[in-house]
Amino acid sequence: MTNPQHSQPAHRSEPPQPTGPPLALTRAFALLGRRWNGLIIAALAKGPADFAQVRERVPGISDLMLAQRLQELTAVDLVARNDQPGPSSRTHYALSPHGNAFLIPLAALLVWAEDHLPASDSPASDRPATPDLDLPSTPVRAVVSRRDEECEIRSRPDADVEVRCACH
Repeated sequence: MTNPQHSQPAHRSEPPQPTGPPLALTRAFALLGRRWNGLIIAALAKGPADFAQVRERVPGISDLMLAQRLQELTAVDLVARNDQPGPSSRTHYALSPHGNAFLIPLAALLVWAEDHLPASDSPASDRPATPDLDLPSTPVRAVVSRRDEECEIRSRPDADVEVRCACH
């Protein structure tokens, strides 16, 4: 007499979890870590601008590089391109809603960089100029913890960027 073997359900192994950084973070740094992209977004935070105005707001960038970066930022919908027809047709660039949403983490990054990155002693020609960061007039708010403080970053119509910090 044969003994029936009891079959056990097959053990399904879980797919291996990625051990690297989150994929969304990797994508964000791949785009925003490219030279000039963050500075172009900060420059457009001041408001819509044509190509020449963006170039003025980001000193040191070449026309070719600016054209390439604006094309990249437009392709991922951080920047909106508006072609205005007419005898002197112009193309204006502005932050898209996704680009505006990036201004809060950009302001938080600015606070972090001021606190944690030493000022570079390298000549100004070796590094891009940092434009002033103006957030849109639509009120936005973020809370950032730093050291033993909690900082609130917000934009208001009557102030470019307001940062309030309180000790814990």
